[in-house]
Amino acid sequence: MNPPDFAPHRWEKLGEESLAATRIFNLRRQRYRHPRRGDARDFVVIDSPDWVNVLALTPEKKLVLVSQFRFGIDDFSLEIPGGVIEPGEDPLAGGLRELREETGYAGRNARIIGRVHPNPAIQNNTCHLVLVEEAVPVAAAQWDYDEEIAVSTLPVDEVYALAQAGRITHALVLDALLFFAPLWAAAKGGPVI
Repeated sequence: MNPPDFAPHRWEKLGEESLAATRIFNLRRQRYRHPRRGDARDFVVIDSPDWVNVLALTPEKKLVLVSQFRFGIDDFSLEIPGGVIEPGEDPLAGGLRELREETGYAGRNARIIGRVHPNPAIQNNTCHLVLVEEAVPVAAAQWDYDEEIAVSTLPVDEVYALAQAGRITHALVLDALLFFAPLWAAAKGGPVI
């Protein structure tokens, strides 16, 4: 057990070097020194662009969902639309772009409802969580070369039930649902949690 006045120390960054560059992220070795002990160690960091995930709420109060094969888990994943923010792109613009590209939907009143660090132990990026209201299909989806996406809509409460039953397992989607929960409760006239 830590003493009551314990606070972790901020390590001093001494330098970094690139280990590998890929299409979706770079791998870096970063050297840090502990300020009190004085020892230096190397840590590996995934240098990734920021991401955006979009909760798109239809006029019928359904959420737009996507299902696609995910290579990391070698299986299908039920998610909300999202992807990489382009260099210099505003997170809201990126969210609206990803929504339209993946699903063909567009909406209005887009706003950021939260931001999370996907895995701060090894990643340096932020995932912006965007809510878009009045989402309706306006065009054909424009998938990337390796994307094949099944688009569906479900009532919000059914999406929460799927999440609670372990049928939605993407951590960033669960984060988005967590940030959306008080807004949804207020919209339904229930207690804001």
